[in-house]
Amino acid sequence: MAVPNTFFASESRLFLSYPCMKPIKMNAGTASAFVIANMIGTGVFTSLGFQLLTTANPISIALIWLIGGFVALCGAIVYSELGAAMPRSGGEYHYLSQIYHPAVGFLSGWTSLIVGFSAPIALSCMALSSYVCNIWPVIPPKLFAMIMLTVITLFHAFSVKVGANIQNVLTIVKVLVIVVFILAGLYVSADGVAAGNFQTMGDFSIGDMFTAGFAVSLIWVYYAYSGWNAAAYIANDIKHPRKNIPLALMGSTLFTIVLYLGLNMIFLRTTPISEMSGQIEIGLISARHIFGAEGGAVMGLLIAVMLVSSISSMVFVGPRVATTMGEDHRILRGLTRKNPSGCPYVAIWAQWLLSGVMVLTGAFQEITQYTSVVLSLCALLTVVGVIRHRRKFPNAERPYRTLLYPVPALLFGIIIAWSIIYMLYTDFCQYLDGQHLLPWTTLLSLGTLLFGYVVYLLSQQLSQQH
Repeated sequence: MAVPNTFFASESRLFLSYPCMKPIKMNAGTASAFVIANMIGTGVFTSLGFQLLTTANPISIALIWLIGGFVALCGAIVYSELGAAMPRSGGEYHYLSQIYHPAVGFLSGWTSLIVGFSAPIALSCMALSSYVCNIWPVIPPKLFAMIMLTVITLFHAFSVKVGANIQNVLTIVKVLVIVVFILAGLYVSADGVAAGNFQTMGDFSIGDMFTAGFAVSLIWVYYAYSGWNAAAYIANDIKHPRKNIPLALMGSTLFTIVLYLGLNMIFLRTTPISEMSGQIEIGLISARHIFGAEGGAVMGLLIAVMLVSSISSMVFVGPRVATTMGEDHRILRGLTRKNPSGCPYVAIWAQWLLSGVMVLTGAFQEITQYTSVVLSLCALLTVVGVIRHRRKFPNAERPYRTLLYPVPALLFGIIIAWSIIYMLYTDFCQYLDGQHLLPWTTLLSLGTLLFGYVVYLLSQQLSQQH
């Protein structure tokens, strides 16, 4: 997929938001850059290691990445209609409030506040520290993760202009690193490794797609594609959102599918499965086979820079949801406070605190599972909600209509509902088998939603008193 020359054009001015100035908004190219920066993060450089624990067939792995991309594309197609019909920042919080009930929207926004961005930021910081500390073992991983989290937050909390410039540069580096990685992986001689890894291709059967291993791998891949809806969270900052939100969502998702599939095939072509199975630093391990020990270390650092780009993008996008919620709910009004340059600094530092707690206390795999359940549920309700939105608002302006409606919504709903059920079922099985003291994924997911509902009720009471 060709990328226009203006795709990553530096537009630092568009983020300036002084109270006395009319904000300059981003075009479709810049909005797409934010979507790509959100999508391409820890997932593509970590998921394969966990997939190989359950399936080592290259055809199965390719199908997993294609299906995961197809699910994300279905979601992007539907979000394009909703974003064009309801162009306001907040993503699922705004959509679900309009489609179902303000309480449902609040719970979705609450989920975004607690885990929607804070948890992926924590995961990216943990993966970043894992890469860097693998190269320089003298650095304590959690300390390095907290330092990077704090430094990136400082940029976005005090200077939107500097943060925007850094984001644009990091996103350019991110795409270039992946392209170079793929081209180098095709050039290097790895026939022996490829022959060993691809020898099981003939053993693939359709039945493999219905195994437990395939289901678990699909969950990891769907996590890698998370972020495809990023443009929906910053609609207020996008020029002509009714036109540019669909362009950003669908174009970025298609572009990322191509990169993801190519990168994972390069991993399998150049690196023995035995070395990648169960490992987090897949990119670093593969880079050492492609570029050698020293070149691999350099590429590992570049991969770390890519993760910095993801962290930076989420640190920017996440607080915009909190700010939108604060505008509507008195109990969260403090999150709307901005400094003279327009940064929602209270929301940004609240997100830093939540992410920091997860970095210091959580494990990579547990946080991913916990995050996947609650975020998948919100996305499921939103995508399927396009059907209700059409019935509830038949006269609403729809500059973009879902392609092949309602097929993408139904397919997305079926696949995501299946993955949620499977994750919860696995959680209980692990608890019953004695692997965990409690079904933590289920309890944390329910606890997040119940606590959010209590906060919503308190917010309603405060509103009635004023």
